[in-house]
Parts: sequence; structure tokens; C-alpha cells
Amino acid sequence: MCVDPAPPPSARLTRRGVLAASAALAGTAGALASGIGPASAASGAATAAGGARRPARTGDLVVEGGTLLDPGTGDVVEDAVVVIRDGVIRAAGRRGRVDVPEGTPRLDAHGRWVLPGLVDAHIHINTMSEAADALRQGATSARSGSTNFYQDIAVRELARQAPELAPRLTAAGVFVTPDLGDTVLGDPDLVPLARLKGGVRSAEALRRVVDVNVARGADVIKTRVNPRAGLAEQDPLEQVYSHEQLSEIVAAAKRHGKGVLCHSYSEQGCHDAVTAGIRSLEHGAFVGERTLAEMRRRGTFFTPTLGAIAGMIGSDDPVLDERGRTYLPLLKKAALAAHRMGVRLAAGTDSSGGVVDPIGGEVELMHSAGLSALDALRTATTGAAELLGLTGTVGRPVRGFAGDLVLVSGDPLADLSVLRAPTRVVHAGIAL
Repeated sequence: MCVDPAPPPSARLTRRGVLAASAALAGTAGALASGIGPASAASGAATAAGGARRPARTGDLVVEGGTLLDPGTGDVVEDAVVVIRDGVIRAAGRRGRVDVPEGTPRLDAHGRWVLPGLVDAHIHINTMSEAADALRQGATSARSGSTNFYQDIAVRELARQAPELAPRLTAAGVFVTPDLGDTVLGDPDLVPLARLKGGVRSAEALRRVVDVNVARGADVIKTRVNPRAGLAEQDPLEQVYSHEQLSEIVAAAKRHGKGVLCHSYSEQGCHDAVTAGIRSLEHGAFVGERTLAEMRRRGTFFTPTLGAIAGMIGSDDPVLDERGRTYLPLLKKAALAAHRMGVRLAAGTDSSGGVVDPIGGEVELMHSAGLSALDALRTATTGAAELLGLTGTVGRPVRGFAGDLVLVSGDPLADLSVLRAPTRVVHAGIAL
């Protein structure tokens, strides 16, 4: 069965839908950020969604006295000063070589190491609480791995208006998957897909989900080629979309100027996804050398989400426990092979279900896979920034970059575990 002919998704509906989600997420938080009451906060959000977006709240701050690490170069500067004005780094360097404007609020970083804000390249943020947890754990930027009802699009807008409440977010909207489940109830333009007996598989249906996502404001498109490894009743090596179907999704996304991230496990599934033209391969436990070579040739990123696989070990369900113990060493081997072959790696926690794992833990796992401490750190800074299209904006603590910093208790190049619990986080010049 094909999808009945239908007009393009309504952008007007998009704005109202996003506004509703934003109101649910933000509540009075947006009002606190802008100094307006709850009723007028909703009205202001409508204005922002409709075109004239309210400028983000940003801060002025001087962070002084810490040891500054630039992952881009590996350079370390002791007794450093970072000057942030209007949420952007204006100067950074050794004390005495940086002009510090008078009257600017100061944050004492003596005894701390200062790094750029970290980037979680695969996370599922559905609530304000999850957004705040990710931010407190050092993820000042992130890419959504999809949500059920466009919550990530609302979180992205929340971060723009109140950066102290959420990380800068690249939104994926809803999953392009054979069984949309209750997600069809979150969008009238998806409801006709509920009648498809075989699920979202035809070219028309695949294009429809992509088009609706873009109309609702998604920055990237998320799909899958295999089921979930974290559900014991599913076979993560079964292939649910063919190369032809994946190519249809990629083509539909490209028509809107969007890239595709693809949930994958099996070697054949990984290969089909990569050769179909995806932007990044997610998970990829069984990815093989031929596919990694193709990824290097095409510039495809690899987001292995090691922590999500490691998290299955010790599960009360013996199937999941066994999967974790089997998949983790294979995935570490694949990540190291990818790194050695020149495939670009990005760190992602794949956090979901109300539990937000620290992005620093994923960096540690990258290191345990065989990457140097600096290269592991780059997967959550410069590497992930490149994947998100934020090169030149985040991932380094230098002039012109976002005023996002994490302060940690020790030298991360000697002990990456310090990244798990930042002592302070700064987002857009606002100290949290």
C-alpha cells in the first residue's frame, strides 16, 4: 500500500507544533531567561518560531588562573585567562598577555584544567531534566539521535533562548523506521502512515517521513538498518531496510540539504548504509574493513557509542549481558581500526530513558579502545564538532569560538576520568 497523495507538510502546523512542545518543555524557564511572565513567554516563543527569533541570552565572563588545554593543537597554557563577551571567546592565553576588561564577572579556575565544552554526538533528550543533566556533565553541544514527538526541536530552541538550561542541539526529529508506533499520533501529517500494513517501507512513505521531519525543523535525519541491541526480543543483526530504501532516505534528505545518521550493527547493514550515502554510522559493532575503507573514501563519520554497549554488561537479562560482553570488544576493535585508517570518529553516549551518561565516560572508553588520550578527547571536541557542522564554532577554547568551557579537577591527558565530573561548566559565557 502506498501513501495517499497529500500536499507538502504544513510549515504553519510545524510552528504551532514546535511552539506547543517548547511551551511544555520550557514553561516558565523561558520567562525567567527573558524576564517576561508565563503568558507572554508563550507569545514570545510564537514570535521566535514564526521568524523574528528572540536573541539568545549570553554572558560576559573571565575565567582565570587555570591550565588551558586546546584539543585542536594539544597546546597547554598554565595560569591562563579566557575572556568571554556576549557568549563568544574574545581572547585566551597566558595571564599578562590577555587584556581583561574591567568590571567583567570572574570565575577563579586556579587548580583546575580548562577545556572547551564537550560535544555528545548521539544523545536522546526528551525532557528539560535530561537537557540540564547533559549540560551539567559537560556536554555544551550535542546531536540528537531522535525523539518520539519532536522534543529535540523544542530543546534546540530552548538552548537558543536560555543556554543555561540546555546544550546547543542539532535536532533529528522523529526516527525514520518501519514501525513508527505512537509517533504517528504526534503529527497529523504522519497519521496516514499508520494504515500501511508493511510499515514505512515504500519510497513514498520514506520520503514522507523525511519531508515531515524537515518541515517540523529537523537539522538531520535519523534512520536505521538494524533493530536495537538493547532489546532482548529484537535481533540487532536483522536488516530492516535495503540498500535501495536507505538510498531513498538519503536522497530525500539531500533534497533538503540534510545529512543522515544511521543506526547499524551488521556488517552488511553497515556497508549498505555507507554506500547509500549516510553522513555518519552509529554503533557499528560488526563493521568490517571494506566498509571502513569506504567510510574513509567518502568521509563518513563513525559514532560507536561504546558506553551504550558497555552498559548492557551486567544486565539482569542474560541475552543483553551476553550481547554486551560480545559486542564491546568487537566495537572497540572497530573504533581503533577506524581511527588508524583515518575514519573520523565522534563520541556519543546514546543516553536515553531519563538516564544521561557523562560524555566524559565515552571519551574514556575511546581511550581504552587504543586511542591516545588527546585523540580520544578530540572525538568529543574537534571531531564531533566537525560532524555537527560546528567546526570554527565549538571544540576549541580560542578566539571567535563559543564561550563554552568545562573545568575539571586534574590533567585529562594523564587521567581522562576527570571528565566524568566537571567541577564547573560554562555555556555561552554563563557559568552554571
